[in-house]
Amino acid sequence: MHPTPLSLRSSAAPVWHARDVPARRRIGNDERRARLGPRHHLAPAARTDDVVAIADDLVALHSSDPVTVYLSVLARMRTPSLAAVDAALHEARTLVRHHAMRRTLWVAGHETVRLAHAAATVDLHRVQYRNLAASLAAAGVPDPDAWIADGRKAIGALLTETGPLTARDVGRRLPDLTLPVPIGTGRYASTAAAHTRLLLVLGFAGDVVRARPTGTWINGQYRWAATEHWLPGGIDVGLDARAAAAGLARRWLRTFGPGTRADLQWWAGWTVVTAARALADVEAVEVELDDGVGYLLPDDLEPTEPTEPWTALLPGLDPTTMGWKQRAFFLDPAHVPAVFDRNGNGGPTVWVDGRIVGGWVQRRDGTIVVRLLADVGIERRAEIEKAAADLRGLLGEVRFTVRFPAPIQAELLA
Repeated sequence: MHPTPLSLRSSAAPVWHARDVPARRRIGNDERRARLGPRHHLAPAARTDDVVAIADDLVALHSSDPVTVYLSVLARMRTPSLAAVDAALHEARTLVRHHAMRRTLWVAGHETVRLAHAAATVDLHRVQYRNLAASLAAAGVPDPDAWIADGRKAIGALLTETGPLTARDVGRRLPDLTLPVPIGTGRYASTAAAHTRLLLVLGFAGDVVRARPTGTWINGQYRWAATEHWLPGGIDVGLDARAAAAGLARRWLRTFGPGTRADLQWWAGWTVVTAARALADVEAVEVELDDGVGYLLPDDLEPTEPTEPWTALLPGLDPTTMGWKQRAFFLDPAHVPAVFDRNGNGGPTVWVDGRIVGGWVQRRDGTIVVRLLADVGIERRAEIEKAAADLRGLLGEVRFTVRFPAPIQAELLA
């Protein structure tokens, strides 16, 4: 075969040379940390009293521990107010609790909740539904699907009529739904009232939402409400799963970018394929990080200037602590065993200029005790001590236990 003469080759396709390929934008760890202050509302000038804006700009707030939601917001407010957080959750209802990414309970604004539902919760609901149906079958229910459908109608009608109720109250009013069903296996095997499992499944489906807690704001037991009463139009609005994943990835990149594909995959609880496709769908741009390849949105490539100094005491499971799987750019690997438990849950942390530099805990007398893991200097130490005193004043007589304590906590409580 003879090569085609140059004069006969098509001129339609350009000839590319290595010099035509643009170099990746490089974003070192210093710049990554500089992005945290303004984007996470932690730098003083970036703080705001708009509770919903804080939640939206962090994509969502972790709610596995109810204390996290409140303290994450307080740390970012100009004028911290527990009442303002409570109002957004239970009066204005501009924030909603919902299970989503990584089967974690989150608090988020309406649009984010709907995106997260379509991109993550729908798949989780299928698993929860199958588990409940299997438990009902094991308990002798001849047609679990029919039982679930009837129970769904009964609970929906009850909550529409009465307003929010605890699971116990639902069981008292609908005793036919309270049959015991097996849950767990092996040494974890137990039983539970079927209506409590059904409420959980309906929560994943978006039919019901968690309303006010049964106690104070530190309590994790909630009343259940019909979603339509809490979020007009509902949670499941039929969004396409792929489009929703792209929307969620876009929000994550805006706040947490640059991040790696592994970071996004871990944060969202997605497969490799879903994470890669979401990055492609938002036309994410590869950038060079100190420890690999990361991604940014195409309109977010401008350099970030060093930000003003800042310090913060963030609660356990704070979104900034839990936003990435690979955390070496803000946490010395040698300090990981002090502030993260074996399951990867971050405890209460002390931050200075984009780095975790220690941990903290509330003692029984209300004192906020700090342990620094790095030398931050006298001036920054004074700022941390002031932040601890301010937090103690905000909490007043409230005492709470961290749901996922950091290993360092035992030493601080001694």
